[in-house]
Amino acid sequence: MKSALIFRTALAGLALAGSTGALVSCQDYLNVEPVALNTTAYTFSTVAGATAAVIGAYDPLSGDQSYGTRVSMYFPYDSDEMIGSSGAADGARRSIARYKSLATNTEITNPWNTLYQGVERANICIQQIPQMAAYNSGPAADTAALHRLHGEALTLRAQYYLELIRNWGDVPAQFTPSVSGQDFNLPNADRNATLTKLIADLLEAEKLVPWRTRAGAASERITKGAVKALRARLALYRGGYSLKDAQMTRPSDYLEYYRIAREECAGLLANRGEHTLNASFLELFKSINEQRPEAANEIMFQVGMGGSTAVSDSKLGYYNGPRLNASPIYGSTQGAVTVVPTYFYAFDSLDARRDVTITTYSIPATNFQTGVALGAITDGKFRRDWHNPAIPGTGNYLGYNWPIIRFADVLLMFAEAENELSGPTTAAQNALLEVRTRGFGGNRTRALAGLDLSSKAGFFNALVNERYLEFGGEGIRKYDLLRWNLFEAKLAEAKANLLKLALNQSPYQTVPQYMYFRTPAAGNVQWARSFYRPSPAATPAGTTRVNWRQAIDAAYIANTRPTGSSATVGTVTAASTGTGLAAEYVPGQGKELLPIPQSTLAADPALKQNFGY
Repeated sequence: MKSALIFRTALAGLALAGSTGALVSCQDYLNVEPVALNTTAYTFSTVAGATAAVIGAYDPLSGDQSYGTRVSMYFPYDSDEMIGSSGAADGARRSIARYKSLATNTEITNPWNTLYQGVERANICIQQIPQMAAYNSGPAADTAALHRLHGEALTLRAQYYLELIRNWGDVPAQFTPSVSGQDFNLPNADRNATLTKLIADLLEAEKLVPWRTRAGAASERITKGAVKALRARLALYRGGYSLKDAQMTRPSDYLEYYRIAREECAGLLANRGEHTLNASFLELFKSINEQRPEAANEIMFQVGMGGSTAVSDSKLGYYNGPRLNASPIYGSTQGAVTVVPTYFYAFDSLDARRDVTITTYSIPATNFQTGVALGAITDGKFRRDWHNPAIPGTGNYLGYNWPIIRFADVLLMFAEAENELSGPTTAAQNALLEVRTRGFGGNRTRALAGLDLSSKAGFFNALVNERYLEFGGEGIRKYDLLRWNLFEAKLAEAKANLLKLALNQSPYQTVPQYMYFRTPAAGNVQWARSFYRPSPAATPAGTTRVNWRQAIDAAYIANTRPTGSSATVGTVTAASTGTGLAAEYVPGQGKELLPIPQSTLAADPALKQNFGY
């Protein structure tokens, strides 16, 4: 998967700027610094120059400040699936996870600036490429190449703005390059107006970029399938709920955007030769970790990572994934993203997705997997111990790409839109069940067990749950819940279920108090007993015991509540230190959105801070 790195390394010799990029320094969030002395006119005088410029527009997707760490692993948590870096609010990443962010937090400011850098670079390309002589009247190959580059730039801008909108809400929206002397006092733009514009842009981009099979050598570059899938995603956000001050509101014209989503997804379902569902959920994520293509091309849009630097690579598999401690074979990781314990039990015992999405082991210096307590299980789709070849040592960067959209999302977006517009039709049911059945190895009967797909409401509930199971750890769940106006309810439900688990109440009454494992001479950890049967009276011979339900004690429950409150489990009462799942989240305070950086507010007096900050 290193073709994207090759695609991007030309950036080192690229001039995006000249007069177009030379902005006043106070406007950091719109500033693009020159990386060469060439003028904009020179850069866009050839297809090669335009290609280099679009490479530059791709580049802010990768690295620590965007999908390499912050946007992919800090911003989406805490949710009812995953918990970000544990600990009390610290003014940095833990404050984001605990819903107590500060406008001065550099973990927020730097990604904001990076995403706007991507917008600015895309704006330059969108303006300049159609003005090139070869865009309309050059050799056919040059014209096709420039059209593709134009479509890619439109798509990149849409992705950057989507990330800004879903994290900050009504953000400044500028659709032309910044120029010296312009009025930089940009107000908050209505998110729905911005999304409407971007959805129209993506309709144009669809016509400009080729399908995957006509795009030449495989790479992480955007093709038509990615554009259509992203357009469907933006349409569902446009048709969903969003936070306005302290209220979640939905636009009156939302069904229009569900129709767009359905149409785009239907077009993709009619072109299965371009992208389809990989038959194996495990193989899909092994391909990312082993850095090789996957046969079905289920991953439609991904961020290419590489180079082992903070600006081009990712910490996927190092910051998250199972905890590895100085393993001479596999190296070290932080294991900072843990799993909400009840998420483990949201999966059917036969659903193969559970053991891909969640890891129940760590690897110490012995190189052998060892079992961990239920409160310490981690996400599993990105694992350092799956890297091929293995990478010992303490290096942070593993080159793992970040998947932005998969074909499974297309199927479930189609199912959601179809149900909203027409109810649980056969087409909607088949799309949802195609995704679910894969998790059960193709056993449709098992996949259907317990599902209510007969009514619109029942189908929607099944869809909400299916997206929960399918996309764990992929930075999707929190934003789904917000657009459905279910964020408050599902967080409360998760915390209530944790208390039921701690108290051994239904539906968790068969969860064992302890689990027992054997450490094999080689291979995976061997759990000696079922995760769904109560513990035996004595530790089985030859096994090591770890706390399972026992790990979810009064302190664990208390720490999901605001600092200073308390919780009682049995006869034990504990006070909260605010270190656990969304501990400081209080409905109605506006913390579902991040604060606009203070440095930006200081530079832009027309911009208003988000409610609650």
